Amino acid sequence: MSTTTHILRRRRFLPLFVTQLFNAFNDNLYKTAMVLFVVYSIYNSEADEAMFSAVASGVFILPFFILSALAGQLADMRDKARIIRIVKACEIGIMIVGGAGLFIAWQALECATAADRCLAAPHPLAAQAAIPLLLAALFAMGVHSTFFGPIKYAILPQHLRQREVLAGTGLVEAGTYIAILFGTILAGWIPVEAAAVLVLVVAVAGYLTARHVPDAPPQGEQEPIDFNVLRSSWVLVRNTMHDQRVFLAIMAISFFWTIGAVLFIQFPPLAKNVLTASKEVASLFLVIFSIGVAIGSVSVNALLRGTVSARYSPVSVLVMGLFVVAFYLVCRAWTPLPGEQLFDVAGFMARPLAIPLLLSLLGIAVAGGMFVVPLYAFLTTFVPKTQTARTIAANNIVNSGAMVAGSLLATGLSAGGVAIVDQVLLSAAMCLFSAWLGQRLLLAERAAA
Repeated sequence: MSTTTHILRRRRFLPLFVTQLFNAFNDNLYKTAMVLFVVYSIYNSEADEAMFSAVASGVFILPFFILSALAGQLADMRDKARIIRIVKACEIGIMIVGGAGLFIAWQALECATAADRCLAAPHPLAAQAAIPLLLAALFAMGVHSTFFGPIKYAILPQHLRQREVLAGTGLVEAGTYIAILFGTILAGWIPVEAAAVLVLVVAVAGYLTARHVPDAPPQGEQEPIDFNVLRSSWVLVRNTMHDQRVFLAIMAISFFWTIGAVLFIQFPPLAKNVLTASKEVASLFLVIFSIGVAIGSVSVNALLRGTVSARYSPVSVLVMGLFVVAFYLVCRAWTPLPGEQLFDVAGFMARPLAIPLLLSLLGIAVAGGMFVVPLYAFLTTFVPKTQTARTIAANNIVNSGAMVAGSLLATGLSAGGVAIVDQVLLSAAMCLFSAWLGQRLLLAERAAA
């Protein structure tokens, strides 16, 4: 029996694994359903739609900046399983608010339709009540994920054996991407009123599975918790970065997410303007990407045979860069449709370059998953168990900053007139720097052996 199959059958891992699946699924189901409904049904202005999308992203990621340090302290100083149960109970209340917001917005639109009003004009009830309610629930989900995030990795060394940690980390990472995938796809296909009910059902299911996570008491003496979030964030990052291996792992992960942020920003406009493809094709890109990262996450564990090591990280990210270049070359060779016509999925797949394009995208994702999973395992195995949650929290703070930096960089390049297809090469160049960080981490690992 493989390590992966073995731990999936054990109570010390399975309830946590299922709980985090529900968590990632619900996050993306709610967020995507909300954004799609508001953009496509309430607003009819490109500027308003772009502003709402930007505000929604900022509202969700803000708690990671301001609360990760506090979340990490609590996770290390209190029983992790108890915090999971509290957080998942809070999610039920959050989804009552979020579901109510979705239902109110949908009902307002139905009323506007019944009254034969212009559907493009925002109904006062939807604009004044539903949207703030939706954003409030989204912010609360960001807080919820901020407190849950450090625990789902930090609890693994406490419940798993040393040679099981990498397999557990890979499963958590792969499961997260699969859950994100299904949550995102489902949000685009089901009616918004169904999404309003489903997010609450999934929240309840997540709480029920969380009740079966085994206790995970703190591993050391309890220290005073610093509730000054600015000071504690600075101190947390500073104290975490003193270990060279942890510092390099966090920097490599953060740079990876910078690349990821740039790529995800580029996908929709690239699909529309360079490949002249519909939004369904852009969604297909996200599907391929999520599946690829999941494959890479599990594959690297098989290569390393359970040993936590950065051995394959430098070559993985170099291969990722090569696939990014291949993706760029295929995009440059693509023949767009004339005028404002867009390919549907069938028309896109009939093009001779469609398969090379999707294989390039799959290669980017698989190599990326192989690069980043061992780095997360580093953060949970090369620090004392009393510090694991705070280490993950510090990583979340730096990662969030890196993702914002990547977003601002892509926005600045677009404002500066750099073609979207040429921006893809920026991601390839950043892979070289990531490979350098991975190589330095590998050298530090060997020096400490």
